Amino acid sequence: MTTSVPPVTEPDASAMTCPGDQVGPCATCQRKAHKYGRVGCPLCQWCMAPAMEKWGPGVPLHQPAP
Repeated sequence: MTTSVPPVTEPDASAMTCPGDQVGPCATCQRKAHKYGRVGCPLCQWCMAPAMEKWGPGVPLHQPAP
């Protein structure tokens, strides 16, 4: 059973469980999601699913610090 993806105006569940200063836009759809730190490249759960299919469980979540 698949669920439909809510509109991007609705935040990812991860954004609701972390401090406000750790919330930022999903790198793909711009939905509010957990940033995973200052240099993280966040993906909401709906954008993460295809990335994990392509990259496996080792999908890169972080970008190197500048």
